[in-house]
Amino acid sequence: MAPFPKKHPNCTGVSRRNFLADTGMGFTGLALSALLWQDGVARGDNPPPDGRPHFTPRARSVIWIFLCGGVSHVESFDVKPELNRFAGRSIADTPYRSVIDTEGRDVIAGNPSHGNRHVLMALNTGYRRYGQSGLMVGDWWRNIGTCADDIAVVRSLWTNHNDHGAQLTWHTGRHPREGAFPTIGSWITYGLGALNQNLPQYVVLGTPTGDCCGGSWTHGASYLGPEFAGVRLNVGSANPLPFVRPEAGFQLDEQQGELGLLGRLHRIAGIEYPDDPGLRARIRAYELAAGMQVAVPETLQLDRETQAIQQLYGLDNNVTRPFGQLCLSARRLVERGVRYVQVFHGGGGGGAWDAHAGIRANHGSLSAQVDLPIAGLLKDLKQRGLFEDTIVVWGTEFGRSPGAQGDGRDHHPQGFCAWLAGGGIKGGVVHGATDEIGFHAVEHRHYITDIHATVLHQLGLDARRLEVPGRRRLDIDYGQPIREILA
Repeated sequence: MAPFPKKHPNCTGVSRRNFLADTGMGFTGLALSALLWQDGVARGDNPPPDGRPHFTPRARSVIWIFLCGGVSHVESFDVKPELNRFAGRSIADTPYRSVIDTEGRDVIAGNPSHGNRHVLMALNTGYRRYGQSGLMVGDWWRNIGTCADDIAVVRSLWTNHNDHGAQLTWHTGRHPREGAFPTIGSWITYGLGALNQNLPQYVVLGTPTGDCCGGSWTHGASYLGPEFAGVRLNVGSANPLPFVRPEAGFQLDEQQGELGLLGRLHRIAGIEYPDDPGLRARIRAYELAAGMQVAVPETLQLDRETQAIQQLYGLDNNVTRPFGQLCLSARRLVERGVRYVQVFHGGGGGGAWDAHAGIRANHGSLSAQVDLPIAGLLKDLKQRGLFEDTIVVWGTEFGRSPGAQGDGRDHHPQGFCAWLAGGGIKGGVVHGATDEIGFHAVEHRHYITDIHATVLHQLGLDARRLEVPGRRRLDIDYGQPIREILA
């Protein structure tokens, strides 16, 4: 078969952008370039995997909830009552003086203290135990507390960045000075591919983090290619996916007619050039873009849910409605076969949860926005039979210091917590521990990529078998599954 003929040098041709506009696709930005790489398009020496898991999976989808700015671990899911006992006293004047050396440096990380964080601050919220497991949870999270027997809390995380570049580290495992690297969502979609042919395989909801390249690095794919990056959907907007919106004044029946003609032309070209991977990719891209124009708006029509479901997510309340819409959208997306849904809260800049001052008002207000919707998501997944094959991850870039910074708390990468639920994760368990005041992770310490490795494992993927030739990864990037929390 002769190769596809080259364009004559004197022929200006038609750009892909103009071609798509002429067929009513309304293409803007880079998003459609990702679609043009779908369906295993030849990519030189680095083709994507075949989409098969490495071993039998326990889950098929992930909802990754990220709270931007650094949530206080000592007042959420690693409550430290000892802080009330020694509030107002320097760490050096307590039985826990060993966490710092005589020069006020962190004895594990070797970092000098920030401000007054060595003067301990009392808890800013109450706490109680929940469920058969007796999990202790701060009162800001009482709704998630009612789901205590369904979640596994990891209390011994640490990370290598003490500023908000840790937002990127949480998603890639790398320090931001190293540049952009594939995120956990991109590795998952790279390894397993799509479950639904009319929806993006990696969806981003909410405002992304803001400290690294406008947030794009925290849902990007770097060298894996744009087809494995997150696609942002604007929940609550009349135009949730702008780059596949029909041109103004372009009717659906007109577009369907033109796409029908385009399909016939593609089939004719396919007969003449059956071995051209670029042509196959373009055909698939146009089909996917056309399918998205119907599938995405339908998925985000939340008013089709019953009043009981809308109330479960807090859509009947002005405080909880915005994040409730994101959580309900996440459920509807995984229900329709989306592989990975990234849900941000408090994005932009350093993140809304960055409570250097006024932590009582800050965390009290923000938790009121998200606590009920997240609990509603867990309960809804269970009642719909989706909990067993959907992993929910709750996390943030680091914790907050046990010491005071005025009436706030400083960044704290030395020890913090996250929790996982569903998808073969044990419920009602706590793994690892920080010391009595929450300063260091001291028992079963886990770098944050152990969370990545755990999620990949439940999806049937071995991180070490997702290598891309010619791309060096550090050993710590891979992580190790936290088997103690696996059912």
